Amino acid sequence: MRREPTEPERRLWMVLRDSRLGGHKFRRQATIEGRIADCFCPAKGLIVEIDGETHDREQDEINDHQLARRTGFHTVRFTNHDVMTNLEGVQVALSLALEAQADRWAGSRRGTTPQPLPLKRRGS
Repeated sequence: MRREPTEPERRLWMVLRDSRLGGHKFRRQATIEGRIADCFCPAKGLIVEIDGETHDREQDEINDHQLARRTGFHTVRFTNHDVMTNLEGVQVALSLALEAQADRWAGSRRGTTPQPLPLKRRGS
């Protein structure tokens, strides 16, 4: 695990932190089955990876599919270049990916709080 994020990771984290993207909570550098994901949304099971020049895209795709089969987690990948030159487009793509993923926890309703039952009136 790196102590200092890369510049693209830092920029994306500024968008994701504090539930800024549609109210979805993300964790930074989350460990999932022995690998460290750049960002992870636990409620949706969505992994976000920001890839540099050295990534083997073909092998990454194979690994992502295997992880999805084992865990149900979906991985979305962006290049450093995408984040640095089109952060708004990355945000839109992430929003769409989040919408496409079902909530992992039954009864999970983001943004709502339980409401008390109405009081019974006397004589009712």
